[in-house]
Amino acid sequence: MKLTRRDLFGAGAAFAAMALPVRAAVPERVATVDWSVLETLLALGITPVAATELLQFSEVAVEPPVPPQTADLGLRGTINLEVLQLAAPDLIFSSNFYRASEERLQRIAPVESFTIYAPGILPFDACVGMTRSIGARLAISDRAEAFLAGTDAEIAALKGRLRAGDGRAIIPINLGDPRHFRVFGTDSMFGEVLKRLGLENAWRDNTSYSAMAPVGLEALALTPDAWIAIIPPIPPDAARVLSQSAFWNALPAVREGRVIWLDPINPFGALPAARRFARLLVQALPSAERARG
Repeated sequence: MKLTRRDLFGAGAAFAAMALPVRAAVPERVATVDWSVLETLLALGITPVAATELLQFSEVAVEPPVPPQTADLGLRGTINLEVLQLAAPDLIFSSNFYRASEERLQRIAPVESFTIYAPGILPFDACVGMTRSIGARLAISDRAEAFLAGTDAEIAALKGRLRAGDGRAIIPINLGDPRHFRVFGTDSMFGEVLKRLGLENAWRDNTSYSAMAPVGLEALALTPDAWIAIIPPIPPDAARVLSQSAFWNALPAVREGRVIWLDPINPFGALPAARRFARLLVQALPSAERARG
C-alpha cells in the first residue's frame, strides 16, 4: 500500500495529539503549585490531588486546612515532578511566579496560570477574577459566586464593627530582624483589605507591589499616630530584642500601646487570606484598645 503525503501528515498529526496531555472537559483531578490558588481551591471545596509545601502552608496560611489526601510536591522552587506525575492531574493551576516551570509542567498536564501579584495589578480584584475563572473551569460557578458574596458580606460586617474604634491608620509590617521590617503598602492584599474596611494604610509610599523590604525600624517614627500591626513569621528573639530596645520603646505607638501582634497570614494569598487578615485585625483592635485604656 502506497502512502500519500496527506496520509503521512494525518498520521503525524494523530501521533502528536496522542503525545500531548489530554485537556478534560471538566477536570476531575487538579493540582496546583501556587498557594493563592491552593487557598482558593480549598475554600471552594475542591481537594487538589497535589500541591506544594503543605507543612509550611499550614503554618503560614493556616486556613483553609489541607486534606490529608493531597500529595505534597515539595518546595515551590523545585517541584517534585515525579510525585506530580504519579498524582495524575487533569489540570495544573499555576501563577506568574512559576512561569519558568511551565514547560516541564505541561509535559504532565495542561497548565492554566493566573497573575495576582505584579506591578500595576490590584491583588484583591485579581483574586476575584481568579475565583470566577476557577469556578467556571471546574463547573462550580455557583460555589465561586457564593464565596465571593460571603467575602463581601464578611468584610462589610467587620467594617461595621470598626465604627466604634478610634479610626487611626494602620501600618501592616513583617519583621525581618530586630532592626528592619517589610511593609505592606496600598498595592498589597493587606493594603486593599484596609481600604475595604474603611481604614487608612499609614504607609503612603509606593511598594512596587505587595511589600517593600528592608525598611529600617526608624521609619516607624514617621507614622507616630498609627497602629502597628505585626504579621508573622517573627524571627527568633526579635520580640525579646525589641522589648529591650530604647528606640523601639520610645516610638509613640509602642509607648501608647498601639502595637498588635497578629497570627500568621499568607502575605501573597488570595481571598481566604484577605478574609483572615480582616477578621484577625478587627478582633485584635478592640482588645488592644481595651488594654490601652
